[in-house]
Amino acid sequence: MDRVFLDANVLFSAAYRPGSGLLRLWARKDCRLITSAFALEEARRNLDSQEQRDRLEHLMADVTVVPESPRRPEHDAWSLPDKDVPILAAAVRARATHLLTGDLAHFGPLMGKSVDGVLVLRPAAYLKT
Repeated sequence: MDRVFLDANVLFSAAYRPGSGLLRLWARKDCRLITSAFALEEARRNLDSQEQRDRLEHLMADVTVVPESPRRPEHDAWSLPDKDVPILAAAVRARATHLLTGDLAHFGPLMGKSVDGVLVLRPAAYLKT
């Protein structure tokens, strides 16, 4: 079973409007959804309405929230801005098999690559599997 870590922008997009295509992640039986409190709070903070925040809380019933892990690895393979290090670090610490993110500006160079055992993908790429 895949262990799929969701970045804040994936949580945000899933909760932003009813019927989001990302909701297919929640319907899959072959994966366990994971995020961190850091990512969850970022998504919550950026949603505009109470209705959207309520949708996010409803979605979170099926998502495991893992502890933070702000460590930066001893090697330079991550090449991420400091604000994104906690996301990948939490995914690695949670032994996620995948990290789903739409953040191409920062995670773009890592797309399709396995970093410390975590395959970084856009949600659409994962949903095609």
